[in-house]
Amino acid sequence: MVAALRGRDFLTLRDFSGDEILEILKLAKKVKGSRKMFRDALDGKGVAMIFEKPSTRTRISFEMAVSELGGTPIYLRPMEMQLKRGESLADTARVLSRYVSLIMARVYEYETLVELARWAEIPVVNGLSNLNHPLQTLADLLTIWERFGRLKGVKVAWVGDGNNVCNSLLIGAAKLGLNVAVATPRGYEPNKEFVDEALRETEKNGSRIEFYEDPVEAVSDADVVMTDTFVSMGMEAEAEERLRVFLPRYQVTADLMRHAKPDAIFMHPLPAHRGQEVSAEVIDGERSAVWDQAENRLHTSKALLLMLLGS
Repeated sequence: MVAALRGRDFLTLRDFSGDEILEILKLAKKVKGSRKMFRDALDGKGVAMIFEKPSTRTRISFEMAVSELGGTPIYLRPMEMQLKRGESLADTARVLSRYVSLIMARVYEYETLVELARWAEIPVVNGLSNLNHPLQTLADLLTIWERFGRLKGVKVAWVGDGNNVCNSLLIGAAKLGLNVAVATPRGYEPNKEFVDEALRETEKNGSRIEFYEDPVEAVSDADVVMTDTFVSMGMEAEAEERLRVFLPRYQVTADLMRHAKPDAIFMHPLPAHRGQEVSAEVIDGERSAVWDQAENRLHTSKALLLMLLGS
């Protein structure tokens, strides 16, 4: 299975089978058992990390993943590169391909990743885009697997904005047999192409994806309740309108969590805004798996690097 992933781009989970995603998660569980495991696997290999957007978890988890595997992470901001002065993405990708073994990019537009991958001779990894966030979904799935000992049949309720994280979650969950219930206001549903593909995947394995406006209906009997910020980076101009639409109905509170199963957990990709998408009582409470979820960004990133670079 490692050979099947070697050298491939990781732009969207739509390009990977359920078995391939599961192999990444299995390796992540193994890697998590020892931070020193595979510590020389990327010896002599560099990883360029391009950040158009600010980052805490993506930058630190990926940089530490490369470092702990013995590689060299190189943090790059476009304003400090010739991209700022008009050099094309094509030329940048071709040059980086001569220096490093992999490019990870956290960008505003998904098409930027597509263009990088078109010209790069090395794997390109999506560190986040406006359309999707597959690195986050790997960590989410690993966290759910650890908590429940299984993935197939677990019910995840997504409450709030049908954003990039939600898009990726739908695909990953559908390919691995999880059930998903999404509750969003009208006009804030997840991307239709991702929804349609996720629904096709559920037909293969008998899982379910359901859509609601009412958060209570979505959360009913859920094993996992998940949300994200209502105002993502780049949407600041919409903040007032978004908060008017989402609050208070779509905030994950202790009252809403009571509709989930008694052992249900709460998850959030972070950064969180207490008092907006989630109450402090929930995210800081005993049912929160948020910190395990954040840690798992490191382990899943290491597993992905190992598989894409064939170590």
